[in-house]
Amino acid sequence: MTVDEYETIRLIDLEGLSQEECCLRMDVARTTVQQIYNDARKKIAEAIVNGLNLKIEGGRYELCDGKNHFCGCGVCMRRKGQCRKNGERSDK
Repeated sequence: MTVDEYETIRLIDLEGLSQEECCLRMDVARTTVQQIYNDARKKIAEAIVNGLNLKIEGGRYELCDGKNHFCGCGVCMRRKGQCRKNGERSDK
């Protein structure tokens, strides 16, 4: 399972977001969220039904420790100066 698949499951099934809210949070198209979500659910079902291990991998990510300074818009969670919500981007 990819990190993106894990994230869609977390946002939609655990956090209760709609697919529309999920696509805004992940900054991807709704159709992309739908495809990722469907792929993730199939992998989870296969793991449960067949007694397989579920491995989450793909990419390099850092978990938030709460000490970083994000833009605060509540949507993109990008660092300050990199938020695309307001069309602003600084190279500071």
